[in-house]
Amino acid sequence: MADAETGEFWGFFGGFAPLPRKTTSDEDKTDVSFPTKLFHVEKGQAEPVEADSLTRELLDTNKCYILDCGIEVFVWMGRNTSLDERKSASGAAEELVRAAERPNSRIARVIEGFETVMFRSKFESWPQTTNVTVSEDGRGKVAALLRRQGVNVNGLLKTAPVKEEPQPYIDVTGNLQVWSVNDQEKILIPAANQSKFYSGGCYIFQYSYPGEDREEYLIGTWFGKKSVEEERASAISLASKMVESLKFLPAQARIFEGNEPIQFFSIFQSFIVFKGGHSSGYKKYIAENELPDETCKEDGVALFRVQGSGPDNMQAIQVEPVASSLNSSYCYILHNDSSVFTWSGNLTTSEDQELIERQLDLIKPNMQSKPQKEGSESEQFWDLLGGKSEYPSQKLAREAESDPHLFSCIFLKGNLKVSEIYNFTQDDLMTEDIFILDTHSEIFVWVGQQVDSKSKLQALSIGEKFLEHDFLLKKSSGETPIYIVMEGSEPPFFTRFFTWDSAKSSMHGNSFQRKLAIVKNGGTPLLDKPKRRTAVSYGGRSSVPDKSQRSRSMSFSPDRVRVRGRSPAFNALAANFENPNARNLSTPPPVVRKVYPKSVSPDSAKLASKSAAIAALTASFEQPPPARQVIMPRSVKVSPETPKSTPESNSKEKPISIRIESLTIQEDVKEGEAEDEEGLPIYPYEGLKVNSPDPVTEIDVTKRETYLSAAEFREKFGMAKDAFYKLPKWKQNKLKMALQLF
Repeated sequence: MADAETGEFWGFFGGFAPLPRKTTSDEDKTDVSFPTKLFHVEKGQAEPVEADSLTRELLDTNKCYILDCGIEVFVWMGRNTSLDERKSASGAAEELVRAAERPNSRIARVIEGFETVMFRSKFESWPQTTNVTVSEDGRGKVAALLRRQGVNVNGLLKTAPVKEEPQPYIDVTGNLQVWSVNDQEKILIPAANQSKFYSGGCYIFQYSYPGEDREEYLIGTWFGKKSVEEERASAISLASKMVESLKFLPAQARIFEGNEPIQFFSIFQSFIVFKGGHSSGYKKYIAENELPDETCKEDGVALFRVQGSGPDNMQAIQVEPVASSLNSSYCYILHNDSSVFTWSGNLTTSEDQELIERQLDLIKPNMQSKPQKEGSESEQFWDLLGGKSEYPSQKLAREAESDPHLFSCIFLKGNLKVSEIYNFTQDDLMTEDIFILDTHSEIFVWVGQQVDSKSKLQALSIGEKFLEHDFLLKKSSGETPIYIVMEGSEPPFFTRFFTWDSAKSSMHGNSFQRKLAIVKNGGTPLLDKPKRRTAVSYGGRSSVPDKSQRSRSMSFSPDRVRVRGRSPAFNALAANFENPNARNLSTPPPVVRKVYPKSVSPDSAKLASKSAAIAALTASFEQPPPARQVIMPRSVKVSPETPKSTPESNSKEKPISIRIESLTIQEDVKEGEAEDEEGLPIYPYEGLKVNSPDPVTEIDVTKRETYLSAAEFREKFGMAKDAFYKLPKWKQNKLKMALQLF
């Protein structure tokens, strides 16, 4: 303040004024002593609601309510309330916070169906969100518009949505090492057996794979369902020492049996889980508790469920050798000391049955199997399983990835406090702090470079505390996979949730110094090192190495051929009919979320993209399909593999389904070709913007970007339209928001 140059600085603020020092304020004091009260608003007046506990059932869709939590005051607006009622409720809340002898309060407004996590957490019980049903009226309007495009929609709208196979987003051409944990030590497993785990054991794996400018590492622990707590703690300690020895550069993973992410399966390619275990901790546990030893033996009866999506992602899981363990959606391997049976459920595909043969080479390589088809099994097969019994037919459900949420964290004296960041970007990740990215199926704990070593070692505890508290109220499992990601070493399966610029994480200094450097450099971060690769989907090996390099992947066969899947064009068309509830949406703040009127179906917002995509390809449906090509696996697949077709549930659907399935478009079509052939008018960008002074009328406002020309679309978005529509929905929305087209 005594510097002679400061006069000019203070001039920008209208002159100098003494700077206040932070003192204990009302906001620093907790509102534990302030009771939470619920009011309903009648004629602009807040009337208390008498109830023993707060539950969702207290909120009526025809009314507005005020939830007074002291520092925070929420105004809840029912969907069937009028604009005047909502205004009067907001006025009542403002009147409430102006009362004497109460802390400074913030008012947040939430609409029914779009409640924030913070609001829902104030209630003792809150039901899980239910899917919005599509009205028949809405279906009829969509069908009528599709018919106007010349599309035969009979049976088309009833077709089950195409399910996308999850992608690993990691290069699977790297090197893998696996250790089993025995008491306090780790034992290296030979390459030939490193994909064979036991349910009673704990394992550590280290996977190294090529990055853009250096070798990248992923170090993780895997805990079997019957593993003991002492060996789990030992595995975490040993893995942490491995990460620390590599200067905290590797990403770290904690994985439980039955909750393995796609990255894990893709790294191992072929993965087998046997019952029992050989570690001293497991042996001691079953001896002390007088439990039978379930460890799989060569001469014993064993039943394996075979699952996976292909040779690069297949598993065999040992289950109880009884008939109730069977499932019509899977294939199984059953063996004793002298016989081997393979069993195929009625709902399995030829690809599923091919996986049996590959797994047989690993489980019982030198015995001839006896194939069994569901419904025509031999008596010997049932005798091995102890007789017939009922069994399920539905596939085992796995946690699906959903709307990503980013939280900033404060972890002090074992207590975790989090705050959600809406519409997050990479710039929200501050180098001095720790953040959690929750995608429902897995969570990422991101640790900045400026975080002290003690806090870095607590990253796993922070992730476990986050799951324990269940901040999103989604009843998440404590066994959800946890990744610990260090700034500057973010793996592709983390960066895909952002518009990522690796140059930002490679900058020096604290957050302020980095932002200042960007300002001085004209808005572009200074590169300290070459950019690392962006997040792409890797579907296979980069090349076919020799046998010594391939020792860990026992299932690989260069002589096998694969049939090419559907083309990207078909995938883009199918995606338009996908269930919107299964898509990965962005996380907007509550006040921005659009509430559809009762008379409008949310599905109608997707009308333009569906009709446009169909119109562009309708002419091609009538062309005779070219012969399927059989090709060798490609090196590295940059675009995600298309999902396999689902069995037809209705015979009437087959004609359309067969016509679409037979459509094969050449994959070497130039990117962006025929982008303007969608049958839509073209308008300039300035007229399509949300805040345009001269806005274009009579357009679908939810699809403003479709009215751009191909050239202007590429200029604004930095990519072609087909590439844009392959992105997850939440990422499309982020890009559209940045360009004021959302």
